[in-house]
Amino acid sequence: MKLNTQRLKAYADILVSHGLNVQTGQLVNISSEPYHREFCLLIAEAAYKRGAKFVNIDLGDPKALKLRIEMSKPEDLSYVPPYITNKYAELVDTTAANLKVIGPEDPDILAELDPKKINTQRLHQRLAIQYFYDEGIGKSKVHWTVAAAATPKWGQKVFPKLSPEAAENALWEEIFKICRVDQADYLAEWRSHNERLRVRAQKLTSMKIQSLHFVGPGTDLMVGLSQKALWKGGTDRSPRGVEFEPNIPTEECFTTPDYRVTEGYVRTTRPFLINGKLIEGLEIEFKSGQITKFKAKSGQDTFKEYISSDPGAVRLGEVALVGIDSPIFKTGLVFEEILFDENAACHIAIGSAYKFCLEGGASLDSNSADALGCNESSVHTDMMISSEEVDVHAITYSGERKQLIKKGAWVDL
Repeated sequence: MKLNTQRLKAYADILVSHGLNVQTGQLVNISSEPYHREFCLLIAEAAYKRGAKFVNIDLGDPKALKLRIEMSKPEDLSYVPPYITNKYAELVDTTAANLKVIGPEDPDILAELDPKKINTQRLHQRLAIQYFYDEGIGKSKVHWTVAAAATPKWGQKVFPKLSPEAAENALWEEIFKICRVDQADYLAEWRSHNERLRVRAQKLTSMKIQSLHFVGPGTDLMVGLSQKALWKGGTDRSPRGVEFEPNIPTEECFTTPDYRVTEGYVRTTRPFLINGKLIEGLEIEFKSGQITKFKAKSGQDTFKEYISSDPGAVRLGEVALVGIDSPIFKTGLVFEEILFDENAACHIAIGSAYKFCLEGGASLDSNSADALGCNESSVHTDMMISSEEVDVHAITYSGERKQLIKKGAWVDL
């Protein structure tokens, strides 16, 4: 990796100062792959400069995971050591900061493994740290951020005609531009961008939308919203009043749908990964809020196994609006990484919903959340459903119909 060290340090600064917004005395946890060790050290350095009390770096090796899935007895794949549960509980209880740096050294390492075995391991890992997802993520007690770092093989997925080294460098340059690292005052750029998303989300919330109607090639989908739905965009705020950015980059305004009011059919406009397998050309039909039919050009067995994880896996947990003004869309690239691709197009997610996107959501128990159509599940996967050919209309609780997206572009709200 031959890159400008100052660019990498600036990117690390964005992740620590704006993304995690590390506070004095805070515990910071960084997880990634071994390939990103040097970049994680730059992030750790930036965190200590911000006053972090302790920075932990976990470099989980996908090769070790592959060995486990290939060689373990099926019943052993459900085992999760208690120290993992305890660690993630401590992150919540100490109001820590948690950064996940994605970027696979080998994007296809799990692609040919048994989908059922992969899903068993993923499901039980998720269940073992459910407290972290419910309290740390769902109630924003943890300052959490997901970001990306380039690798040669991921670079070649995006730039297949380039050599591994050139592809990695080209991908880094795209990450820098998309994440505004190429701007002299990048933190000011992020503050301005956050304000634009915040204002847009406030306008959407004030409209009191009852349902969203997506129409395009292979798509005629109605997604219902609760009267208590809140739209979010940009930074989130922890209970102690500190703002942080969950995703870098982010271009979306999103909310929690009423899963019971999802009807119609939809065709995905970009491929996406589930458990290491690329899902392409997915078409889904919803009836009475649940997936009743689906087919895909590739990855169909993996998708089938995934939505069999639990009862909530066949229902919607998120709906998000993104216009073609997105810098990610403007690249014309497909990144085969959800952090980027979901911020290039409108998307829906099957699986768990965000309680913080409902009025009074932090105090909702499972029964109260379900009464509002707030889905619970051990899965959450975004699927892109818009392009220059897709329109989105809002139907409000007062009966007004208003266009939000026309041919992929935002209409002035």
